[in-house]
Amino acid sequence: MKQTGAKFASQPPFLFDPLMFGEHRERLVSLLPSRSLAVVNNNDLLPTNADASMPLVVQSDLFYLTGIEQEQTILLLHPHAKDEASRAILFIRAASPEKELWEGRKLTFEMARSISGIQQVHYLEEFPRIFHRLMCATDHVFLNSNEHSRADNEVETRDERFIAWTRKRYPLHDYRRLAPLLHGLRAVKSQGEVLAITKACAVTRDGFLRVARHVKPGVTEYELEAEYAHEFIRHQCRFAYPPIIASGSNACCLHYQSNSAVCQPGDLLLLDVAARCRNYNADLTRTIPVNGRFTPRQKQIYKSVLRVLRQSIRNLKPGKTPKTWQREAESLMEKELVDLGLLSMSEIKRPKDGYAPVKKYFMHGIGHSLGLDVHDVAPVDEPMRAGWVMTVEPGIYIPEEGFGIRLENDVLITSKGTRDLMDDVPIEPDAIEDLMSLR
Repeated sequence: MKQTGAKFASQPPFLFDPLMFGEHRERLVSLLPSRSLAVVNNNDLLPTNADASMPLVVQSDLFYLTGIEQEQTILLLHPHAKDEASRAILFIRAASPEKELWEGRKLTFEMARSISGIQQVHYLEEFPRIFHRLMCATDHVFLNSNEHSRADNEVETRDERFIAWTRKRYPLHDYRRLAPLLHGLRAVKSQGEVLAITKACAVTRDGFLRVARHVKPGVTEYELEAEYAHEFIRHQCRFAYPPIIASGSNACCLHYQSNSAVCQPGDLLLLDVAARCRNYNADLTRTIPVNGRFTPRQKQIYKSVLRVLRQSIRNLKPGKTPKTWQREAESLMEKELVDLGLLSMSEIKRPKDGYAPVKKYFMHGIGHSLGLDVHDVAPVDEPMRAGWVMTVEPGIYIPEEGFGIRLENDVLITSKGTRDLMDDVPIEPDAIEDLMSLR
């Protein structure tokens, strides 16, 4: 088995070069017109029950531009200011002995400068005064919001509160959306981002190899989740998303998260679990036999899914739109489903009510952009470019046969082809069986 990327798992915590965040800011600034100002807020600390709060989920755009993870941080960009020191300003929460007693150490100005590369750092209390001064010299104000195509913000966000406050106080400015600019920039990963995703992939691989050694009839899905947690946490990583550990017919629920069933002999086990390292995510799916060997029917369908995955990786090219790539994957899957006897050519040629028959067994997308968010932002209708990292995840789900099979790797698109960031994770059916024979 290849060990590409294995060196990452035993290294100290991954550290970013602050120059990377400076380059990200320069890319954004190059898109702003003269006399512009842009503001990015960190997310809120959300409350739970009683007096508790959830752990901070860092606002991805803020991290992309600064590397800062502390709550309530604000970035202000005023790139055409005559005073060079005012072109990038960071506002952080002031520390106090009481706060640090209860919450831990807070950023100092020196620490914030070292992480972000931004030299002008102030406490949050100074934001209104400085913001007002710069707004008086600004025509175009770029404000941020969560514009992911599947976002549903039922709770007002910190950005939304800030937008309302700003527009009320300064009603005559020209307000513009920052999100479309950042979506285009964030879709193209820089070298440091690719390294971070590669480390997340390496830790994810180690988690899968660990779990495969524990899979056997009678083990529970939650016991396997615990093995993943052990591997991720010991490398200072965490789950990229709620883990999907689905045995038997549970795999036919695409976002199954109960992880409470007992693995039965003869079942397949779908493992859609990955690590997040320094806010950058991996996304891996493997489907393995609980008792160590595929049945002939399971292997037949597994190979169909694997063929679609292999060809869909080859089909990833700069200049191709995600919609075209999806149609290509569905055409590949149609052929496999006909060969498997699950669909007929007449069904495919004469779909009912405009519903594509392939979606009966393959109802989701072939993949998505990956990065600071698992379903990372990217321009929805624009062609893919070199530097995009895409998941590739075909699947066939057959409730009437009691199982589903999904396979997923993460792939970097380059000008010279694709680079599979998970090519060292066993995926061929024989390799899976060989791995499980080592239990």
